[in-house]
Order: sequence, then structure tokens, then C-alpha cells
Amino acid sequence: MSSELYSAIEYLSEEKGIDREILLEALDAALVSAYKKNFNSRTNVRVELSEGAEMKVFARLEVVDEVMDDQLEISIDEAKAMDPSYEVGDVVEKEVTPRDFGRIAAQAAKQVVTQRVREAERGVIYNDFIDRVDDIMTGKVQRKDQRFLYIHLGKLEGKLPFNEIMPNETYDIHDRVKVYVTRVENTGKGPQVFVSRTHPGLLKRLFEMEVPEIYEGIVEIRSVAREAGDRSKISVYAEDPEIDPVGACVGQRGQRVQTIVDELKGEKLISFNGQKTLLFISQML
Repeated sequence: MSSELYSAIEYLSEEKGIDREILLEALDAALVSAYKKNFNSRTNVRVELSEGAEMKVFARLEVVDEVMDDQLEISIDEAKAMDPSYEVGDVVEKEVTPRDFGRIAAQAAKQVVTQRVREAERGVIYNDFIDRVDDIMTGKVQRKDQRFLYIHLGKLEGKLPFNEIMPNETYDIHDRVKVYVTRVENTGKGPQVFVSRTHPGLLKRLFEMEVPEIYEGIVEIRSVAREAGDRSKISVYAEDPEIDPVGACVGQRGQRVQTIVDELKGEKLISFNGQKTLLFISQML
């Protein structure tokens, strides 16, 4: 295998974030397939890939007393000529590299390797995004059709259904938007990411982002109820009686909650202490 091909694999590994061994295994499988297809072989073969050297093909043949199929078997006499220690029942590896195998293998393997690389890349992307379920991501509106807004989230587009957009908001192409990742599916067409602007989890994550006491676990969000675009309620609780959980959510002069209200396009928020009485939020701002 030429050093140039190894360099290409190293580049793909770094550029696409795909494990080098996965690429080498894909290439090995492609070369074995190419050999069997182009040389009508039924033999169990192995392709040896050595850095800086030509690739070699080895047939794996069973040692027998009498050869009935020369693609699968080798005689004991021929095997002992290679190595006197061979016995009947052993498996011998015999080099069977065709003279023009390099050219044929390169052509035949290209499509297989490309497919394996694509599958591995999809796997990497899926693993990246599956960890973002129930989290907030920020992206740009890239395009729309009759069912979805498509939000550019880096390596993938998030699908934002129109019924998951708040009734009091509209978006144009290139607008930036915060979305809540509801699910990630691994489909035949690659990973699919579905996002929402109406999910109660969006409100919960926004409070976690804006209120350090919630992020640090000092204040706990007990429950969230949302009528997206109209009003929402959030129940908060602090075990320490010296801490006012509602006050922490409001912030000095209402700054923390105002940031959330602005992000939700004026949606009215009501926060109450899960341990005491209904207290506060939005029209007072």
C-alpha cells in the first residue's frame, strides 16, 4: 500500500473525525471484495497493507492429502515444500497477488471505501448530536418548505416543524434562533435532528442558562407548564431556607427573567416557590 494512500487515510481521519482503524478495515474489505469480483475467486483471501509497500493478496488454503478444489485447498506435499512443519488440516497462506491488482483494486474499491467513509462519518455526527437531545442549540434559518424550517446547526440541519414555532413569531432566511433538540434519528438518509420552539424543555434550559443558582443545583426546577407564545409557569425550590428561589430566577431588577421573556417574544412567565405560595413574574417587568 503506497504511502500516499496512508496519507489520505490520515487526512480523512483527522478531517472527518473518523477512527483510523475503521478506515483501514473498510479499505481491507473493499480490496478483498475487488479481488474476488475481478478474479473469480472463491478463496478466503487476506490483503496485506504495509506502509510504503505494494499491497499483497494471500489465499488461505486448507492442507489436504488430495486436492479436490485448488481454490480452497493445497496438497500436503506443496505445503511441506513451503514449510516442513505443515500438517493435514492446517491453513496455508499463499501469495496470489495479480500483476495488475493495484489498478483494478483502486477502481473497484473506491465506491466501497467512499460508502464506508460516509457511513462512519454519519455515525460520528449521530453520536455528536444524540448527546444534545434535551439541550438548546443556536443556529440560522437556512431554508423552508411546506412542513419545516431548516436550521443550520453546523454539521446538520435541524428540522423545526411549523407547529413547533410559537404563534407570535416569524422567521426569515438567515435569522438566528435558539431551538430545543427534541430527538435525533439515525435513518437510511443519515442522522435527522428535530427541534422545537414550543417545548417546555426550552424554557427550562433558558432558566438554567440565565440563573447560575439553577445550573449549580442550589435552586431546583420542580415543574414547567407552557402555553407557548402566551404564558408559562415554572415551579422552583431551594432546600436552603435562606435562598429565595423566585428571587434568584428574577434577578436584580428583573434582568434574568427579562432576558428569557425577550427570547420567548414576550411570553408571560409565572414563577412560584414549590414550597410556599404563588409569587411572580412577567407583567411586572
